[in-house]
Amino acid sequence: MGQAKWVSSRHSRKKNRVIPGFGLSMGITISMLSLIVLIPLLSIFVVLSGVGPADFWKAISDPQAIAAYRVSLICALAAALVNALFGTILAWILVRYRFPGRRILDGLIELPFALPTAVAGIALTTLYSDNGWIGKLLAGIGIKVAYTPIGITIALIFIGIPFVVRAIQPVLEKLDGQYEEAATMLGASGWQTFRRVVFPEIRPALLTGFGLAFARGLGEYGSVIFIAGNIPYETQIVPLIIMSKLEQFNYGAATSIALIMIVFSFLTLFAINFIQSRLNHAAKGAE
Repeated sequence: MGQAKWVSSRHSRKKNRVIPGFGLSMGITISMLSLIVLIPLLSIFVVLSGVGPADFWKAISDPQAIAAYRVSLICALAAALVNALFGTILAWILVRYRFPGRRILDGLIELPFALPTAVAGIALTTLYSDNGWIGKLLAGIGIKVAYTPIGITIALIFIGIPFVVRAIQPVLEKLDGQYEEAATMLGASGWQTFRRVVFPEIRPALLTGFGLAFARGLGEYGSVIFIAGNIPYETQIVPLIIMSKLEQFNYGAATSIALIMIVFSFLTLFAINFIQSRLNHAAKGAE
């Protein structure tokens, strides 16, 4: 009796598995994850094993590297904040309104993903240089974009906005409009409805999109290299510093600086996930 029950339970567990061959699937997954993520990250520590503490500190605390940290962090943060605002508006428009060309606009959101980043950098530099179509107009009122932190921020906005839009858009599509109608019938204004009904639903997705856009901006190279101008202490970003170290065959310094950027990115994603978990716990407590 007991053996029959055990066999039946085992058969039931096998039947309920969605993916057949769980062991094989898990082995393939771990192997791919190791080849694509873990082994490349491990190679950084292997290279750093040959770098002494004094050389490591000298590389990461170099004044030029510190200036690059500042430029990269400020520009990536500014771009992520702009993307969080306008990405939310754009996702709202694409989901809640029907207008001619909506499908084309929705498809153009993916353009920064499909377009080579170097091509995007050349296009942005052409537009925002002093002789470009937009740069010429801005130069007339005393605003210089190309080869300034403003240009870097614009490039990071371009490559980061799809992360926010595509994170929020599915949440808005699944959000039942009856909640908004009920809030309106109860006398809530449009802002109150958004703040108390819509925003709590899209907040986790917004934080996810913000974190991804910020992390991508920290390590972006192709779309920024042309419009930044690589001016030391002004528009030199961390990836440019790393490339210059590699061209000088200074692999220890390049890897040391790269480790700092990896730590920044991991801390950003960890902070976003921690905030999300706290907000979700607070929301469940309120219920």
